[in-house]
Amino acid sequence: MDNLRKLYRSFQHAFRGLKYVLKNEQNFQLEILIAIFIVILMLIFEIRDWQKVALFLVIFSVLAVELINTILERVVDILKPRMHPYAQLIKDVMAAAVLIASIGAVVIGTIIFYPYIKDLFLQ
Repeated sequence: MDNLRKLYRSFQHAFRGLKYVLKNEQNFQLEILIAIFIVILMLIFEIRDWQKVALFLVIFSVLAVELINTILERVVDILKPRMHPYAQLIKDVMAAAVLIASIGAVVIGTIIFYPYIKDLFLQ
């Protein structure tokens, strides 16, 4: 019973963190909207199962990297009174990680959706 209570509390913490980023992080909000749009496209074009898996993998990867970026930004902000020269560099590199994950997602999405969109316009 105690383990169940700990598990419940863990989920509460996780959902509180998710609620925070959904409310306060503009990039995360935008990425969620794009993810919803991609899921709608998946339903419209009835893409293959392996393509759905690939798209969900990149969607969740981008969201996870964005969460890690937010975490590191907050940690660096805590250290701000004793700002180290690398503090801004850490933020920039994490932003670059999100950018690379996002570019990868766009490339994969384009490769998957291009034939479906092309067929739509050629009909």
